[in-house]
This record gives sequence, C-alpha cells and structure tokens, in this order.
Amino acid sequence: MTIENAQVAEHEFLNEMAGDRYYPAHLVERGRAVLRALCERIETERPAGLGELYVLTHSATEEFNLLGEALDEADSEIDTVAREAIGQDFAFVAAAYGFAGADREELIATREW
Repeated sequence: MTIENAQVAEHEFLNEMAGDRYYPAHLVERGRAVLRALCERIETERPAGLGELYVLTHSATEEFNLLGEALDEADSEIDTVAREAIGQDFAFVAAAYGFAGADREELIATREW
C-alpha cells in the first residue's frame, strides 16, 4: 500500500538514528517499516478518536519492543537518542493524521524501553 498522506510520505522516519553506526542499518530500517505500517493502518482503519488511535499505536509500540530485543542482540539498544526519535515520530504521525492533541506518552504507553 502506498501512503496517501503527502506529509507522511515525504517524512524520513528515525532520521536521528540513520547513519549512526551504533544502530545497525537493517534494524533502523525495520523501525521505519513499523512506522510506515502504522501509517498504512491509520489510513486503512481511519480511527475516529484517540482511543482507536492508541490501539494502533500500542500495537506498533509492541513491534518496537521486539526491535529493542534485536538491538540488544546486536550490541546496541533503544537508548535516549532512539527513545526520543521514536517518540517524536509517533507524535508526528498522530499530528499528521489529525490527532495533534494525542498524548505523546499514551501513544507509546506499552513500551518496554
């Protein structure tokens, strides 16, 4: 599926992590894929309110929990820089789809990092 939201389609997810050798490129790409899949789900399911949006973002956060395990295995981690980058991108996605009032912490409430 192609992302229809032009603002989202042009956005470089996890840009702060890309190019930093501490984060393996294939795992950064995996994180980007999680965020793109979240956008595709939002466009497909069209959540009517914050509760429905949070269900989608919590599911994506669970994928980042698994990514955190993969980063640990690669002698990396979801550190402060990564946490901030991930959180910012979740907030960006919410705002881009009309949920500017979404609570940033609630978007990623199921995180283990």
